Amino acid sequence: MFYHVKDLQYNARVSKPDPKFARLLLEQFGGSNGELKAAMQYFVQAFGCKNPYPDKYDLLMDIATEEFSHLEIVGATIQMLLSGVNGELKNAAEESEIMQLLDGSAAREGFIHEAMVNPQFGVLSGGTPTLTDSNGNPWSATYVTANGDLTVDLRSNIAAESRAKIVYEYLMKFTDDPYVKDTLRFLMTREVAHFQMFEAALETIKPNFPPGILQSDPRHSNTYYNLSSGAEARGPWNEGKSTQLGETWQYIEDPLSYVMQTSGLTSIEPEGTPRTDSSVEKMNQELSELRSQEVKKATPTEDMEWSTYVKSNGVH
Repeated sequence: MFYHVKDLQYNARVSKPDPKFARLLLEQFGGSNGELKAAMQYFVQAFGCKNPYPDKYDLLMDIATEEFSHLEIVGATIQMLLSGVNGELKNAAEESEIMQLLDGSAAREGFIHEAMVNPQFGVLSGGTPTLTDSNGNPWSATYVTANGDLTVDLRSNIAAESRAKIVYEYLMKFTDDPYVKDTLRFLMTREVAHFQMFEAALETIKPNFPPGILQSDPRHSNTYYNLSSGAEARGPWNEGKSTQLGETWQYIEDPLSYVMQTSGLTSIEPEGTPRTDSSVEKMNQELSELRSQEVKKATPTEDMEWSTYVKSNGVH
């Protein structure tokens, strides 16, 4: 049950109108890395967690709800940045009002140009936020990633929070308004907080690598192909031990010859790893059974209900 409180989670403030920055801020209202995307992504992901992982259901629904509150903060900020635009446009019978605002023919030309390249506020929405990105592209459900595997979804969410954080970081460079900067800094900070929450939730699922259930092929999980010419770059991504499986990286200096000599990689044996085909198959079976039982034990198939309501006296 959603319950709307009319006061914002964080009190958005604006020093003065700035329609141009309002357009940029639309990225976080209806853009691919914005608050609506985040809210809908976590909201959709939560349903599959309700029975097998009720604690993760709670986490996802709580953060989804907070993201909706952030969408309201962004929308309120955009509306304040557009202060005056709606009133001027509503005065349809008196052209002089908006001409005074535009201050002459040169400004009129500028306004017409702005309406051509940025029609969202002046022509389409009448000075209110729209569910689009800064270029007017409508919000799309294709922004939402939900794969039905919690280890995959949590990694998607960590990436989503990272992208949203950097967008706020970039946005702060395009405004001098200290109040707006303060709001953006709050929103950016909550992305950092959510990143850590999702990261911590992922760590409570063991094992959680690789994402999903099926294990990787030990013949190919630790090979690095030098597929560029010139100076070679070496680092922990292609030498030493791999981060998750602890296998020794096999650096293939001449991939073309290697592929030819191994008949298209079909005649190689695992190197630098204790894993074998039989150990991988055993892990596949064990983890498949574990994950399947987690869901089956927690999910009823008869007389199902989503909620158990608690009355004020504590009686169910």
